[in-house]
Amino acid sequence: MSKDLALYKASQPASASGAHDSWATAHVVFARCVGGGGIPGRSPTSLLREGALSLMQAVAALCCFNSRMKVKLVWFMVVMAACILATKAGFCREPHWPETVTIGTASPGGTYFVYGEGLARLLTRELKTTVWARPTEGPTENIRLMEAGDIQLGFVTLGVAQQAWNGTGEWTNAKRFRTMRAVFPMYDTPFQFMALRDRGILSVADLSGKRVGVGPSGGTTGTYMPEIFKALGMDGQLETGTWSELASKLSEGSLDALAVGAGVPFPSFAEVERKSKVRYLPLTPSQIVALRLALPELGPSVVAAGTYPSLLRHYQTVGLFNFAVAHSGLPDDLVYAIADAVFGHQEEMMGVHPAAAETVPANFTRNTFLPFHPGAAEWYHHKASTGVVRGD
Repeated sequence: MSKDLALYKASQPASASGAHDSWATAHVVFARCVGGGGIPGRSPTSLLREGALSLMQAVAALCCFNSRMKVKLVWFMVVMAACILATKAGFCREPHWPETVTIGTASPGGTYFVYGEGLARLLTRELKTTVWARPTEGPTENIRLMEAGDIQLGFVTLGVAQQAWNGTGEWTNAKRFRTMRAVFPMYDTPFQFMALRDRGILSVADLSGKRVGVGPSGGTTGTYMPEIFKALGMDGQLETGTWSELASKLSEGSLDALAVGAGVPFPSFAEVERKSKVRYLPLTPSQIVALRLALPELGPSVVAAGTYPSLLRHYQTVGLFNFAVAHSGLPDDLVYAIADAVFGHQEEMMGVHPAAAETVPANFTRNTFLPFHPGAAEWYHHKASTGVVRGD
């Protein structure tokens, strides 16, 4: 702070030294706190106290310097200091909150990534703390990172989260990951299959033996697509990678199709469709039954006609719901504030990605096994809309 203080003093006209120094200290302290920069090793509360005290000292010094200063002016400045202390306190993060909050998302070109970038901007503004979105491979990496304490928030599909909680997924190596706690519902993840029209691929069954891009290995699709192909009795050459890379490979001809489980519209699908004529490959009713018997966590899902320009009919498929989860050690009031910010600005999130239309309190019932974070549970207890239980 000493550098800031020196610069401020240098910019001000000479006056009584005591008042000058006190005004400078108050100016810098409030500016650093309100501006969000803070001062290493100092809490927002202590900074505000120092600023208010410096303001009082400046008033006292001016009174000594000018004995004719009216008493009313003194009282006016005292009231102003109190007002500053009362109002500006709301512009600093709580001292017991982490200095930064990291959200584990997924690879660029996917829905998680877009949603996470928008959420980080919203929470940075509303929580008055730094929140940033970290690109990852998706749910499995997000769960590992949270277990290690490297991220505080993360996105998961409930199917992958269930594998982690019980230690049943092959990727878990029988380890149970139990640091995560549910915070808020995000949106449904329908599984979708797409190919270029000129490839002559007409159905999901036609993907047997074909080269199919399935996203990062740690993503929902990378985790589930081998099981989906197995349940349907299909053999495919499944290729992992970022969605941006795989979309480019499809357009170039080095892949035959893309398969994804993600919120709609899926950004990479939309990007491919802007450049080429595509076909969305439907699952048959018997294939949907086979998948739900083999993978009971999958539920019915629909991609509405018109979601993509080439999708002229409702697309019947299976899917999983997504949740934002938090580290169990995050302060309760911080998680409460996160839930409040998200649900209070849902329309803004819909502007980030249309899938956020399903980011509503009533969908908290889609989670049937993950414990809710106490801060989130308190929010639902106090603010969840009437009738949620009856509509469960």
